[in-house]
Amino acid sequence: MELTCLHNKCYLPPSPYISNPFSKNPNPRIFYRKRNNLCLASASDTLVAGSGKEVVSKKDDEFGDLKSWMHKNGLPPCKVVLKERPSYDEKHRPIHYVAASEDLQAGDVAFSVPNSLVVTLERVLGNETIAELLTTNKLSELACLALYLMYEKKQGKKSFWYPYIRELDRQRGRGQMAVESPLLWSEDELAYLTGSPTKAEVLERAEGIKREYNELDTVWFMAGSLFQQYPYDIPTEAFPFEIFKQAFVAVQSCVVHLQKVALARRFALVPLGPPLLAYRSNCKAMLSAVDGAVELVVDRPYKAGEPIVVWCGPQPNSKLLINYGFVDDENSYDRLIVEAALNTEDPQYQDKRLVVQRNGKLSVQAFQVYAGKEKDAIMDMLPYLRLGYVSDPSEMQSVLSSQGPVCPVSPCMERAVLDQLADYFEGRLAGYPTTLNEDESLLADPNLNPRRRVATQLVRLEKKILHACLQATTDMIDQLPDHTVSPCPAPYAPLLK
Repeated sequence: MELTCLHNKCYLPPSPYISNPFSKNPNPRIFYRKRNNLCLASASDTLVAGSGKEVVSKKDDEFGDLKSWMHKNGLPPCKVVLKERPSYDEKHRPIHYVAASEDLQAGDVAFSVPNSLVVTLERVLGNETIAELLTTNKLSELACLALYLMYEKKQGKKSFWYPYIRELDRQRGRGQMAVESPLLWSEDELAYLTGSPTKAEVLERAEGIKREYNELDTVWFMAGSLFQQYPYDIPTEAFPFEIFKQAFVAVQSCVVHLQKVALARRFALVPLGPPLLAYRSNCKAMLSAVDGAVELVVDRPYKAGEPIVVWCGPQPNSKLLINYGFVDDENSYDRLIVEAALNTEDPQYQDKRLVVQRNGKLSVQAFQVYAGKEKDAIMDMLPYLRLGYVSDPSEMQSVLSSQGPVCPVSPCMERAVLDQLADYFEGRLAGYPTTLNEDESLLADPNLNPRRRVATQLVRLEKKILHACLQATTDMIDQLPDHTVSPCPAPYAPLLK
């Protein structure tokens, strides 16, 4: 996606007066001027306003592709090549991806990118103390990195990072399924996620990005070492919010979380890294910081030409969609949250709160329901829910004096607990506008809109988890010894959401 362009609308071209990106300007504020966020015609290396078609300047050929630029600037010989796959949208150029240039075996080093070609906050700000201050206050690493690349893009071809930024522009923040994060979807497209908790997560994340945008000027005033080289307005004058949001999402889609490094280096932008590398939930390969470089050691054999994959971390599909624009059907880390809460109006609330805390739970407890382990999750919830149904003070005292999550379980209480769970899962399933069968039919359509496709994949997998939970609960109800017993009344039953 365009790092500093309004999506399919209007664009800010490079400034007509640009200093060398590594020069020292002793007084950058003398160039201060107010743009009023005017939208101007696009430069030749951006989307052409109005046409919706991507146009590439022939002058860009002088830079070669990303890998050629990296070799010219210190990338040692490696075992990968850049290849193309078509975009779902004919208006957009094909997506690049990293593939093996030769047959590889597990344990081979695919590439090693020197630190001089890696963008970190330490490199951007030039002072680790400032970097840590910014990222522990109101701005995230992603916001600072996005702002840096936005200013670098305004340098145009004079920026050292121009070939890398051009590659990020080409990718347009699209993941391996050629889809942008739902943070960039329209309101109508977000409706594809109706019924899914992911929709609320997207809106919450968007609000967080807005709050960070409002704090961007903090960087301008605190990190003079960065802005001495940019004769531009302060961030919120130079870049409208929509431009910043797109830059933020682009950085989010490709940032790498390095382990065992200083705080100011933990988030890194690595050319040849994501989104050129595909993420896979069942992969063990990770980009790692070694002496003076970031390298990738593959975890499996590859034939020449096969795309290289890396581990995306233990993220559920909702996070994969928001962060990278894709969904993994084989994600063993996929999960839903069931939130249970003790009823605060219960006269015995404080006693019950002590019991749950003693057993490692909270008065408002989030239960993780992993795909394929739904019955285990139900078994974990039951003691908590049973406690909520205890109403007799003498029974409550018995629970307080016992060790472990022990509650007296009567047939009518167990039926009431299981009925509440079954009603909860049925209610969540009813919140989706489509059924599982309808989702399957949609996904069978080869012409389905790409954003609708990934959204449908996500809600389909969520429904599978909920159906499995409902089935496990129903099976437990069927195993009750006496089906004639009515559920006991529970004026202070736990709350589920």
